Parts: sequence; C-alpha cells; structure tokens
Amino acid sequence: MQSELKLTKASSCRCGEHNAGDPILDARTIPHEIRHPAIFGALDSLKSGSAIELIAPHDPIPLLAQVTKRYPDGFEVSYLVEGPEEWRLRLARR
Repeated sequence: MQSELKLTKASSCRCGEHNAGDPILDARTIPHEIRHPAIFGALDSLKSGSAIELIAPHDPIPLLAQVTKRYPDGFEVSYLVEGPEEWRLRLARR
C-alpha cells in the first residue's frame, strides 16, 4: 500500500509549532562561508508583510547592499540594536 501525502498549501508546515513574533536568525552561529546564502534562504521564505529579526556580529552593510539588489520589491530594515558586540535588525518584506 502506497502512502499519499496531500498538502493544501505548498509552504505549509504541519509540525504544530508556531512562532510568537518574528523568527530570530542569529547569523553569528552560521559559518562565515555560508552565512549570506543561509540568510538569503531565510529571506526567500518570507511572504509579503512578514519579517525576521537578524542578529549579526557586525553592522551588515554589505549584506544589506546585496539584499537591495536581490529583492527588487525590497525589505524595510529597522535597526533594533547597533553594536558594539551585536547588531539586531528587523527585515520586513514589502
């Protein structure tokens, strides 16, 4: 007997867990070689109107320049903490 999986929404997760507030991505824990691709993967998953809180080990100016080029519809960026040990930003997809 073959099992069949039916999903009503392609991006729907059925694990039963839900975030209260914006998900937090601590980029300090991601190896440098894959940090930007991992962040882009998280940003790609956001729907219009949703946001993520990013924790970075430095002011992510180069990353923000790449975000501007990669996402023509843009992200609204708000600095929550500006160093010196960590930077916290909220990136909201428009």
